[in-house]
Amino acid sequence: MTGPILVTGAGGNLGTAVLQALASTGVPVRAAGTDPAALERQHPGIAAVRLDFHDPATFAPALDGAGGLFLMRPPAIARVGPTLNALLDVAEQHRTGHVVFSSVAGADTNRVVPHHRVETRLRASALSWTILRPGFFAQNLADAYGTDIRHDHRIHLPAGRGRAAFVDVRDVGAAAAAVFADPAAHRGLGHLLTGPAALDFHQVAAILSRELGHTVRYEPASVIGYLRHVRRQGLPWPRALVQATLHTGLRRGQAQTVDPTLARLLGRAPRTLQDFVHDHRDTWAPSRARSA
Repeated sequence: MTGPILVTGAGGNLGTAVLQALASTGVPVRAAGTDPAALERQHPGIAAVRLDFHDPATFAPALDGAGGLFLMRPPAIARVGPTLNALLDVAEQHRTGHVVFSSVAGADTNRVVPHHRVETRLRASALSWTILRPGFFAQNLADAYGTDIRHDHRIHLPAGRGRAAFVDVRDVGAAAAAVFADPAAHRGLGHLLTGPAALDFHQVAAILSRELGHTVRYEPASVIGYLRHVRRQGLPWPRALVQATLHTGLRRGQAQTVDPTLARLLGRAPRTLQDFVHDHRDTWAPSRARSA
């Protein structure tokens, strides 16, 4: 790499994990987001640049001098053509170095999820690229499911008895760093990244119950019931539909595969879901307990 790796999504869980993994190996990095000052406060010692997917004028300055690009889709973006794919157009023009795109498991064949269109654009480009396809993030328990777990002590999803091989974003960040360390070995490849075991949500609730010291239950939802539930919580329709699609896919076994690729990239076993819950127990504590 002849310049810093530009990391999108730098204010969130995955972008932070990628920044930390790259920086820990001495790779120059540049955080990208809509508020560079906030990113520099969040990541002391790391330079930040403004990149707004809805403002194409920010694309070229953000990519200027970049030796690579870590690309991820912000959950709020459903239309990837004028946003993520337009950024890839500029990256191609700038001959940006290796691109690592964080997609989702199954996106290579699932035309419904927006990630599929980004993967298609990458494959048609002259860019050097690698696609990472993580399964369900363990961090969903703290983010997407966090309010239900914290306030209602339940998980409410349209997943039936489907299982997911939950993966920790800390491990995905380390895998991205491994790819950037040797891009030639991963050029043109798609890597499925999973945790070490496939669990249904009754098992997930049992892990939470043991670690938190109180009962957390799994309540399967219908698709309509789930959509109503997340809409009442304020989730926009496009995100709600993507979430429903991903979770109903669990019923058909779309996320139950346990793949050895992540262990090979890391040179160790991936973190378990229990590891994640144990490390983040305070996340589900009542607000007063967290602030005490």
